[in-house]
Amino acid sequence: MGDRAAVVWDESFLAYDLGGDHPLNPVRLDLAVRLATALGVLDGVDLVKPDPATDAEIERVHEPAYLSAVQAAPMAGWDVGHGLGTADNPVFARMHEASALAVGGSLAAARKIASGEARRAVNIAGGLHHAMRDHAAGFCVYNDCSVAISWLLDNGFDRIAYIDSDVHHGDGVQDAFYDDPRVLTVSLHQNPLSLWPGTGRPSELGGRGAEGTAVNVALPPGTSDPGWLRAFHAVVPSLLRSFRPQVLVTQCGVDTHREDPLADLALTVDGHREIYRTLRSLAEEVSGGRWLALGGGGYELVRVVPRSWTHLLATVLDRDVDPATRLPADWVAHAAGRAPDWPLPATMSDDADVAFEPWGGDAQTPLDAAVRETRRAVFPLHGLDPDDPRD
Repeated sequence: MGDRAAVVWDESFLAYDLGGDHPLNPVRLDLAVRLATALGVLDGVDLVKPDPATDAEIERVHEPAYLSAVQAAPMAGWDVGHGLGTADNPVFARMHEASALAVGGSLAAARKIASGEARRAVNIAGGLHHAMRDHAAGFCVYNDCSVAISWLLDNGFDRIAYIDSDVHHGDGVQDAFYDDPRVLTVSLHQNPLSLWPGTGRPSELGGRGAEGTAVNVALPPGTSDPGWLRAFHAVVPSLLRSFRPQVLVTQCGVDTHREDPLADLALTVDGHREIYRTLRSLAEEVSGGRWLALGGGGYELVRVVPRSWTHLLATVLDRDVDPATRLPADWVAHAAGRAPDWPLPATMSDDADVAFEPWGGDAQTPLDAAVRETRRAVFPLHGLDPDDPRD
């Protein structure tokens, strides 16, 4: 098996543009790749240029009638149904083509791993985890995460773990594989009582025959790096060791950041970097190093997303960037025009301490209560003791 990491990127990804003042602005992707390039993270890397996914590939997880609606939407106007033409998912020119390319990017990454050409692959333009079988949702037209997982299941793998670190519940992926015991979906997100889409409770465990393969950690608003990492380490490693996935697929949304305008967690760029490094280590331990990393949410477009996803690219490539690294002057000059009223950070760090106390089972805090609820719901279904900190 080859050890080279694959990075999927093409400027055509920027055509996934919901327009106007929509929060999901493709400038975040452009600035992330520019920053990674300026810091030398992508030096010598042959970027993988994706092809758009075919209709048949998209129909792995979406209904044909829904594809027809997406394809017709730009000519049909705004009243097209299927979640299209809403404030979250406005219709835009060549919407199907741009959405199919995002799916194609994640499929290209999956193929690199399945073929053995790479153990790791990353598509920061992917991670559109809210799209459902027959409708768009949460800025997501097609669910590239689910298509890639479905393809992997038909191409040599029968145990896949999906970890979602976005601030919003990974509902579309959970829904796609809720009844499939071959896929473990784990989502750590802000408590659904306080944030859209309102799903992702610990009681959502998987369908008949797949009980325990849907896992949800509902984090209290205000959770910061140490709390997030405490919860992650209390739940995820034990489940991965029990499930023994052959591939780890991760949705690496960065809308958990304390500056993100759409949610209320309080992570930092330093916390994101630590998450990626933890995921890399877990992939080495449990899935033979096979790790497919995807983008996701993140709406502080200039100050946060470019730095966090540069750390993601660097982690996948084993070119970890020192948090103290200063932002290149040329990049700062280019990016400043995108945030004229908000000063840019000076380095690749928010100067945050990410150290955390491991979960011990007895702390009386809202965070620990959330961890206990998830462990008690899921761990027995995997033969683990929910009250034993060693599990």
